[in-house]
Amino acid sequence: MHDNERSPLESPEPDGRSRRDVLRAAGVAGAGLGLGALGSASPAQAAQASGDSGTAEATTAAAPARQGDTMIGVPFEGRSTVRVGIVGLGNRGGSMIDLFLAIPGVRVLALCDPVKDKTAKAAAKVTAAGQPAPATYVKGDHDFENLCKRGDIDFVYVATPWDWHFEMAKTAMLNGKHVGVECPIALQLDQLWELVDLSERTRRHCMQLENCCYGRNEMRVLRMAHAGKFGDLLHGAGAYNHDLRGLMFDPDYYEGPWRRLWHTRLRGDLYPNHGFGPVANYMDINRGDRVTHISSFGTPALGLAEYREAHMPKGDPSWKETYIESDRTISLVQTAKGRVIRLEHDVSTPHPYSRINQLGGTKGVFEDYPARIYIEPDHTDDAWGDFAKYADWDHWLWKEHANPPGGHGGMDYIMVFRLMQTMRLGLVPDFDVYDAATWTSPVPLSHLSIKAKGAPQQIPDFTRGGWRKSRGGVDSEKPKEA
Repeated sequence: MHDNERSPLESPEPDGRSRRDVLRAAGVAGAGLGLGALGSASPAQAAQASGDSGTAEATTAAAPARQGDTMIGVPFEGRSTVRVGIVGLGNRGGSMIDLFLAIPGVRVLALCDPVKDKTAKAAAKVTAAGQPAPATYVKGDHDFENLCKRGDIDFVYVATPWDWHFEMAKTAMLNGKHVGVECPIALQLDQLWELVDLSERTRRHCMQLENCCYGRNEMRVLRMAHAGKFGDLLHGAGAYNHDLRGLMFDPDYYEGPWRRLWHTRLRGDLYPNHGFGPVANYMDINRGDRVTHISSFGTPALGLAEYREAHMPKGDPSWKETYIESDRTISLVQTAKGRVIRLEHDVSTPHPYSRINQLGGTKGVFEDYPARIYIEPDHTDDAWGDFAKYADWDHWLWKEHANPPGGHGGMDYIMVFRLMQTMRLGLVPDFDVYDAATWTSPVPLSHLSIKAKGAPQQIPDFTRGGWRKSRGGVDSEKPKEA
C-alpha cells in the first residue's frame, strides 16, 4: 500500500543485483535476520536480539539513559509557510507531492530521487502548481544528505523503501529538520530507541506518517470511544491483510525487488502500523495506557513460493529466494490496563483487503470491512446497526473536508493537511516519535516471539514513564486560524 519506491541504491550491479542489495546483504546476514547488532545494548537487549531466550523477562529492553527532555507536548515553531523537502518520488512519493502542493501555506523546495525522470516529473508538478522550480538531488546513493543540509527546509518527507527509513530520519534530525516517514519507521529495536533519543536531543519531531489514523471511520470511532459510547474499552483489532503477490513479483512496481526480499529475512509482522495505529489511538496508548507485551504466532511460509511456481518462468531471479515470512502472522498485545489488541499481517495469500479495525467495550463493538456497529442501548436482538447513522460523530477535519482529494479515500490528504496545519500554527503534532516507535515495535518483536514459539516479548516504554499522563492526540479540537 505504501513505500513502493525505488531505493537510492537501486542502480544495477553487473550481476543484476542492486547496489543496495550488495551493500545491505552483509549487514542482513550478520544481523540475525535483519534485527541488527545492538552495539552498546544492555544484556537484556542482546538476549532479545539473539532470540536466545523465550521468556518475557529475559527479553526486556531496558530504557537507555535519556539524552534530552521529552518531546511529549512540544509544539512546532509557528511559521507562515512550511518549506518541504521530499525524498523518494516513486509510487507513493510521486503521488503524495500533489497533496503537499494542494495545501495553502506549503512550498515544496527540494526533491530527491536517483531516478532522474521521476524527479523531473515531480519537479514539473511543482512549477505547474505555480511554485518556483525546486532544487533536485539525483546524484549518487546519498544525495538525500545534501537535501537535508539545506538551511531553508522545515520538514523532510521520506517515502522510500524500508531499508532507508531509519537512516534518512536520522539524517534529517541531525540537520535540524522535522521529519515524517512512511511505514515502518525502522526495523530494529535499537534503531527505534536511537530515533527516540535523537528526537529528544535535537528537539526535532520524528513522526510515523500513519494515514490510516485519519480515515473517516477511524476518526469517527475515535471520537465515539472518547465520548464513552463503547463503555470501558476492553479489546481491539487491526491488520494489514492485503494480497500483494502480484505486485511483489512485478518488477515495475516494487523496483528492486526490495519488498519481496523482506520475506526472506523475517517471520513476523512486517507492516503492523496500519492496524496498530488506529486502535492505539482508541485506547489512548502513550496517553494514559501503554502496550506492555506481545505474543505472536505465524503460519508456514507457502504463499509466495506457490505463486512463483504458477506465474514466474524458470530462471527468474526470484527462484533463488527462500521465503520464511509467515503467510499470516497473528499477534496478541497486552496493555498496562489489561486490554488486548489483536494484530494480523497477510500479504501472501488470496483474500479481500481488510484492516479489521475493531473496537469493543462494555457497551458494544464496532467492526469494519464492512463497517457495522452494535452498541447499547441503540441496538438489540443481536443485529448489527448501520454505522452511517453515526455520521454526526465525524471528526471536524472530515466535516470541513467532506470530499478530500488524493488516494486511500481521502485519508492521505487529511493527514497532510493536519500535519501542515500544526506546523504553520505552532501546535503540538497529533502523534510523535514515541507513537512511531511503539507502532513499529511489533516488526522485530513478533519475529522474536514466533522464534520463541509464541513466548511473550516485552514492549519497551519508549516514553520512559510519560505514558501515564493523559494528553491530546488525533482526536483534536479545531484550532483558531492565526
